[in-house]
Amino acid sequence: MIYIASDHAGFELKTKVFEKLSKNFKCVDLGPFDLVCSVDYPDYAHILCHEIHKDIENSVGILICGSGIGMSIAANRHPYIRSFVAFNDQSVELARRHNNVNVLCLGARMFDEKDLFRWIDLFLNQKFEGGRHIARVQKLNRYDQ
Repeated sequence: MIYIASDHAGFELKTKVFEKLSKNFKCVDLGPFDLVCSVDYPDYAHILCHEIHKDIENSVGILICGSGIGMSIAANRHPYIRSFVAFNDQSVELARRHNNVNVLCLGARMFDEKDLFRWIDLFLNQKFEGGRHIARVQKLNRYDQ
């Protein structure tokens, strides 16, 4: 399952991402659903993380705000959530392969839409390598207990 949420700055991109991904994946748009007023990114990050916790082994999330930073900070406050802000292809590949991240944060105002969509594809198609990286991720999990 792919959960997607944004704040007002990421609303337009979130809508496009949901439309594209829902053609090939099970996706849930967690809002916001209009641009009537600005919204606070922590509210939507928390909603998404609560949904991921319902089936953490089989769920990932995509959070979108102006920079991606606020969403990442909010998401990483949740146990067993490992989020990061994408900034290039290699950051996405390594985050998935070495850190087993489960939430991709995107800065809608920071990067070209073409890059952002490529990073989403990389995020969804990379797998955790395991091996020496397992112990490192487990050390992160100890702080979540």
